[in-house]
Amino acid sequence: MKNVLIVGGAGYIGSHAVKRLMAEGINPIVFDSLITGHRDAVLCTDFIEGDLKEKNDIRAVFERHEVDAVMHFAAHCYVGESVENPRKYYINNVLGGLNLLSAMLEAGVKDLIFSSTCAVYGEPLEIPLSEAHPRNPVNPYGVTKYIFEMAMEDYAAAYGLRYVALRYFNAAGADPEGELGERHDPETHLIPLTLMAAGGARDEITVFGENYDTPDGTCIRDYIHISDLISAHLLAYRHLKAGGDSGAFNLGSEKGYSVREVIDVCREVTGREIKVTVGDRRPGDPPMLVASSEKIKGELGWEVKFDDLTEVVRTAWNFMLKRKMVK
Repeated sequence: MKNVLIVGGAGYIGSHAVKRLMAEGINPIVFDSLITGHRDAVLCTDFIEGDLKEKNDIRAVFERHEVDAVMHFAAHCYVGESVENPRKYYINNVLGGLNLLSAMLEAGVKDLIFSSTCAVYGEPLEIPLSEAHPRNPVNPYGVTKYIFEMAMEDYAAAYGLRYVALRYFNAAGADPEGELGERHDPETHLIPLTLMAAGGARDEITVFGENYDTPDGTCIRDYIHISDLISAHLLAYRHLKAGGDSGAFNLGSEKGYSVREVIDVCREVTGREIKVTVGDRRPGDPPMLVASSEKIKGELGWEVKFDDLTEVVRTAWNFMLKRKMVK
C-alpha cells in the first residue's frame, strides 16, 4: 500500500484528504502541530505531532516511514492576520515549507501536491481568472504562497521535484456524511459565520461594504465544495504518479455568488432569519473573484459535482447541527 504524507492533516481540508485517500486504498500518514488542527478530525491511525518550523520534526517522519508522495496543507491562511503579523506567515509558510522540501530532498521523495491559493494573483485584471494571469499578490499571505510556488519551480529545475500547485478559490461545505467540516478558531469564512448567525451561535453577520461595482453592491466570490477540492488532489496525485508534468491549476466552481446571495441561500437552507449589519470595506477586497478551471478539467479530467451553492451550504449546515455548533 502506498503511503502519502499529509502535512496539516488535522485541519479542515487536510482531514478531508485523509478520509478520501483511505477510501481509495491509499494509506495516509498525518503530520500536524495541532496548533489550529483537531486531533479528533484525523481518521487514520498514523498520526505524528510535530511542527514544520522544526527541521528535525519533519526529517524524522521520512526517516521512520516510507513515503510515496506528500500533500502539503500546513499554512497559516488569514489575510488580515498576515498584514498585522507578517513574521508569523513568513516563518511558517516559507521557512516551514522549505524545511519540508529539504526533508523530501534528503529522503528522495519527489512528488508534492501543494495547497495554494488564488491570492497569488492579487487584484484581478480580468474575470474569470486563469492560470495565465500574472502573479502579483497584495498581502503577506498571498506573497508567502507565491514564494513557495517559486521554490517548487526552482527545486523542480535543480533537483527533479515534481509538483502540482492547486490554487483554491473559496473552499466551502462539509463532508456529505457529516463526519468532518469547518472548525476554525477564529472563524472567518462567510458561510459558517452566516450559519452560526442563523443557529444562534452569533448575533448577526456583517457585510463588509455594499458599494462595490457588482449587481447588488457586495463582493462576489467563487465557492468550491470541499469534496470537489479533494477530488482534485487525488487526480493530481495520480497525475504525478503517471509521470505527468508539474504545474499549477485553479480550483473553482466558475460561478460567482455575492455576499448577499450567500446569506439568502443560508436563509433558505436553514429556514431561519439572519440579522445582517453593514460595515466598512476591508482593505484589499476585490469586487469579484471567479475562477476559470478549464485547465484542470481539460488536463486532469476534473469535474465539479457540487455545482449548486444550496447543496454546498446544506452540507455545512448538517455538519454544524450534528456537532451541536448551532441549534
